Amino acid sequence: MLKNSSLVIILLGAFLLSLQAQEKLYTNGYFDLHFSEGGLGVGLSLNKEITTTISLFFDIMFTESKDAQEFEYVDIWGNVFVVGKKNRVFLLPLNSGIRYRLFKDDILDNFRPYVFSAIGPAIVITTPYQYEFFKSFKYARAKFTLGGYVGVGAYFGYDRKNPVGFSIRYQVTRFFNDGVENLEGRFRKDLSGIFISLNFGFSL
Repeated sequence: MLKNSSLVIILLGAFLLSLQAQEKLYTNGYFDLHFSEGGLGVGLSLNKEITTTISLFFDIMFTESKDAQEFEYVDIWGNVFVVGKKNRVFLLPLNSGIRYRLFKDDILDNFRPYVFSAIGPAIVITTPYQYEFFKSFKYARAKFTLGGYVGVGAYFGYDRKNPVGFSIRYQVTRFFNDGVENLEGRFRKDLSGIFISLNFGFSL
């Protein structure tokens, strides 16, 4: 009886030690700054670590999308305008995805590279260029499509509760109909592009 009790205590102790040795898993929120040909965008994301190498996440982004043929001009009074521009176009993708941490056992924790991919619906909003920026949203129209992205990135520092990171991704946003009209008479079906992002995390 005593031997059985001792065995149970040893096994229980070993189990508790193994639990203590396991790495803690975090749930983080992020404020994101996105840079692309269209300019500056902002976003929010939620990341849940499932294992020490695999995370699931959800994110949302708001950014402008510009036609490659757009050229800004400045008149003698300092006003900026684009000749032939009909609409401002904004992207609002909502994605769910998976992130995989690379080289976890080979490099120090203060540099944590990863690959990631996501898919989800995208809302494309157009506002008439003839109106002032904020006033134009009274006349906004929305179209819906499917999008997603793939990319690479890294987090820096030992603090996994409030991580800071950098990533680059190729975002796919494509229409299967006429698309949207940035410039008069020129419809864009493909709004895809490269985004460089800075990520500022906080623990939840």
